[in-house]
Amino acid sequence: MKLYNSLTRKIEDFVPFHDKKVGIYTYGPTVYSFVTIGNWRTYFLGDLVVRTLKYLGYDVDYVMNITDVGHLTGDNLGDASTGEDRLEKAAIKENKSAWNISRFYTDDFFKDYELLGLSKPKVFCKATDHIAEQIEMVQEIENKGFVYKTSDGLYFDTAKYEAAGNVYGELSNLDQVKEGARVEPNPEKKDPRDFALWKFSYSKGRDFDPNLDDIKTKRQMEWESPWGLGFPGWHIECSAMSRKYLGDQFDIHIGGEDLRSTHHPNEIAQSECATGKKPFVKYWMHGAFLQVDGGRMGKSLGNAYTLKDIMDRGFLPEHLRYFYLTGHYRQPLNFTWESLENAKRTYEKLLQEYVRLKDQNKNDNDTIGDGIKYLSEFKNRISDDFNTPKILALIWEMLKSNIKDQDKYNLLNNYNRILGFDMFYKISTLEYVSKGKQSKIIIKSKIKLDQEIIDLIDQREMARREKDWGKADEIRKVLEEKGIKIKDEKDTVEIL
Repeated sequence: MKLYNSLTRKIEDFVPFHDKKVGIYTYGPTVYSFVTIGNWRTYFLGDLVVRTLKYLGYDVDYVMNITDVGHLTGDNLGDASTGEDRLEKAAIKENKSAWNISRFYTDDFFKDYELLGLSKPKVFCKATDHIAEQIEMVQEIENKGFVYKTSDGLYFDTAKYEAAGNVYGELSNLDQVKEGARVEPNPEKKDPRDFALWKFSYSKGRDFDPNLDDIKTKRQMEWESPWGLGFPGWHIECSAMSRKYLGDQFDIHIGGEDLRSTHHPNEIAQSECATGKKPFVKYWMHGAFLQVDGGRMGKSLGNAYTLKDIMDRGFLPEHLRYFYLTGHYRQPLNFTWESLENAKRTYEKLLQEYVRLKDQNKNDNDTIGDGIKYLSEFKNRISDDFNTPKILALIWEMLKSNIKDQDKYNLLNNYNRILGFDMFYKISTLEYVSKGKQSKIIIKSKIKLDQEIIDLIDQREMARREKDWGKADEIRKVLEEKGIKIKDEKDTVEIL
C-alpha cells in the first residue's frame, strides 16, 4: 500500500505504528450551516481510505470530530484566533440558541452521512463534549512553558517551541506568514504565527438554558477554566479528542487542503508539545478542493450546493459518489450539472449491468475464476494512492472482457466493498409478461423492503401495464399509508 504523505510531500509505503492496527482521524464539519458537496468530498475521502484499508486486511479505528464551538471567522482572513464564533454568529442570524444551531445542523449532517453510505466512525466526537480534555491539554502545554497570556486568551508560543529544537509549520509555509495583510495585527501576540489555546469570554455569570431559542447574550457557549470563563481555541479540540480515542500517536489524519495552512500545523505543534512524542501523526492526507463551473465554491457565490440541492434535481447519492470517484483525491475536481449528469448515466449503466449479472447468477458461488487478473489489478490500483479514476477504467474493461458472467458478478461484489454503492444490494427485479413479451422492472430502494411491499409494487406495476389506472392509484395510496412513496421511471420504480 502506497499513499502520498503531505508531511513529507512524497508517496510512501504505508507502515502503521502497530502492524495491522490503524488509527484514522478525519476532520469533520463545523455545524453552523448545511454541509456542502465540497465538504462531502473530504468525508468521502475518509470513507475511501477506511474501506480500502479494511479491504486490504487492516483493523481500523476510525474517528471523526464535530466542531460545535471555537471555530472563529478569522480563519478565512488569515488568523483563526480572531473574529466571531461561527455557532454564535449563526445563532444571531437564525434567532436561535447556539446549542440548537449545533443540534439542528449536526442532525442534518448525520442524515446525509447515512444517505451517502459513508463508513461510520467508532465515534463522532463533539468539541463541547470534551471541554475537560481540552483544558487538561492546555494545562500540560502551559506547565511546559509554551503558553503566554494576553487580554483575550492564552496563546501558544511558536518561537519558544522552535527555540527548544522543534520544527514548526512542516505541513505548510507558515514560516512565511505575515500578519496584517488580510487581518488587523494583534499587537499582544509575540509572533504572527502564535495561536489561541483558550479564549476569554468576558461575560458575566448567569443562568443559561440551552433549550431556549431566544437567548441574545454576548456569549452562549462558555465554560469555567483555571484561567477564567471562556471557550477553547479551534485547534486544541482535534489534538485533545484524537488523543483520547486514538492515543498519543496514530497513523492517518485526513482533511481538506485548506487545513494545511494553519489548523493541522498547529495540531502537530500542540500535540507533540503536550505528549513529548513525535510524530503525532505518521501520514497526513489532504483532499483537493471541489470547484464549481471552473471556479471556487462559496456561499456568497450561490453555488455551495448541498446533498439536498443534488437530490432536488433528481440525482441520487450514488450519482454523487460515482462523480467523486472520477477524480483523484489530490486533484481539483470540477463540478457542473452536466458532469453530474454524465456520472448519473454511467452509474445507471453500471447498475443495469449489475442487475443483468445478478439475475443470471443466483447461486452462492463467489469464486473469481478467469477474472483473477482483474482482482489483482484492482488491488494494485487502489493500493497506488487510492487511484479511483483508474479503478473505474478497470471496471469497464473487465465488464467488456470475455470472462464468465459469474466471474464479472463476483468481481463487482468484491469491488463494491470499496466503491460503497449500497444500491447494488438494495435492488429487486420483477418480471412481467406484457403483450406476449417478457419484461422486467427494477425496484431501487435505500431501505430493505419486506415481501408485502414488494408484492404491492408488483400488483401496481401489473395494473399499470394493463392500463388499469384506477387500481394502480389505489395501490399507490396503500403504499403511501405504509410510508412508501414511489417515483416511476422507465422500467424502474424508485422508493423515495
